[in-house]
Amino acid sequence: MKREPDFFQDLEMDLLYIGKRLRDAQKLEGILDAASFEYAVEPDTYHGGVVFRTERVGAFFYVLPEELERARLVLRENGFKPYQL
Repeated sequence: MKREPDFFQDLEMDLLYIGKRLRDAQKLEGILDAASFEYAVEPDTYHGGVVFRTERVGAFFYVLPEELERARLVLRENGFKPYQL
């Protein structure tokens, strides 16, 4: 279930995915909701492009550390590539 970032207060959250397109972010919300994850989404900037690097805004999805591996598995099963450092 999507939660406001304040819901998690001072808990550490791990970055799961950066949604670069609205359509992908909305689809991922449905997948995470169906799998009963509690997650937060915040807009933030990232750098994109190869030749012409630009700063863009995306939907950053966060989950609790203890849910990260299960959430990554669910993403992969649904055709998404989880964020990796």
